[in-house]
Amino acid sequence: MKPSLFQRMDTWVRRLLPLGSTVLLVLLSLTPTRIPGFSGVGPALAMMGVFYWSIYRPDLLSLLAAFGIGLLHDTVSGTPLGVTAAILVTVQGVTRSQRRFFLGNTFIVVWWGFGLVAMAAIAATWLLVSLAKGQLVDGRAVIFEYLITVSLYPVVSWLLARAQVAFLRQS
Repeated sequence: MKPSLFQRMDTWVRRLLPLGSTVLLVLLSLTPTRIPGFSGVGPALAMMGVFYWSIYRPDLLSLLAAFGIGLLHDTVSGTPLGVTAAILVTVQGVTRSQRRFFLGNTFIVVWWGFGLVAMAAIAATWLLVSLAKGQLVDGRAVIFEYLITVSLYPVVSWLLARAQVAFLRQS
């Protein structure tokens, strides 16, 4: 029996969860806060989303989607255009290549893996932004960004897992 229009629309909307949640993380990371100096060192929430979905539902977050999310982040944040896009595509590629390893291990191992990927990605972002600006960006901010990103990953991962269970169990 052919699914009805509403069933097809429901499936289509559910399958947009990885893209939509990662775009939401981008917007959340760019929301102004009243914490002095926090805007330049906020957590890399988009990277968390790309890393999570690359392990648990890589079929629903394409390289093109990761690239588009990165371009959105660059455009809205003022980062040199293409930097975050290149970083997110690289994060997705590296994570997908290690997907079997991550799926067979505990959360602590996944978190450790995220820490390694985040360290390389944040360092590469720092290098690319420094090259684009023609001067070194403050390294202390990069270290704090890394620490807050890795510290918040369990919370973001838990929220994305709850969303996956709630919306993607039938997909």
